[in-house]
Amino acid sequence: MTGQTASSPALFPNGAAMVFGGSGGVGSVVALEFARAGSDVAIVYRKKREIAEKLAAEITALGRRATIHACDLRDRATVEAAVEAAARAHERLHTIVLGAGPVVPQVYLGEMSDEQWRNAISTELEGAFTVVRATLNRLRDWGGGSYVHLGSAGHLRYPEKDGLSVIPKAANEALMKGIAREEGKHGIRANTVLLGVIDAGMFKVLSAQGAFGDEWVAEVHKALAIKRWGQPEEIGYAAVFLASNRAAYVTGQQINVAGGYGL
Repeated sequence: MTGQTASSPALFPNGAAMVFGGSGGVGSVVALEFARAGSDVAIVYRKKREIAEKLAAEITALGRRATIHACDLRDRATVEAAVEAAARAHERLHTIVLGAGPVVPQVYLGEMSDEQWRNAISTELEGAFTVVRATLNRLRDWGGGSYVHLGSAGHLRYPEKDGLSVIPKAANEALMKGIAREEGKHGIRANTVLLGVIDAGMFKVLSAQGAFGDEWVAEVHKALAIKRWGQPEEIGYAAVFLASNRAAYVTGQQINVAGGYGL
């Protein structure tokens, strides 16, 4: 996705895209692609302030405005404070990107601990709902906007041991469809980018921990039509499209950016 030229219409209304998970391996690249496409960006992080600051500097160098905001999705007050600060700084938020999630272990459902389950659900599922609660009425007041959820291709073809990532994202799919159905009359759209194996973020962390052996790699490659891992920029391109006015008649949909996984 390239930014608009001086003679072409803007892809977004005035304001910013607010990227939850903006300091992550995928989320940071998504934020950068919004800037490259002509949008200001509000970067949301939990612990990685230095990464958020570096990303903000990169976006500023592109000629766009960037702000950073700390919050913990498990704490409603910090989410609401981050949204309030971003709204005040940018005057309007045109897109909310739901891209935050914990690094979760690869574990069979029958071996999952209560703590592992609660951590995944409270951060990713309950956290997404908390973000929606903090932003939905604002988007209505501003005349509309867009939610872009970064989900999982495992929602379409379940990968063993990946339930802590796939299940909350699949539930968030229902949340996005609900928003799409109920809020379209208010000019609010909601869509999802389904991520395959992306060479960034959680995949790289778990790979470094030895979670994926040669046998796993071989089996996943068999399920891919395009025989390589995805790149975070490819997620950014899809997210920018769904948020832009080029997708103004698209809502409640999924773009599966997964190299044809499971075809």
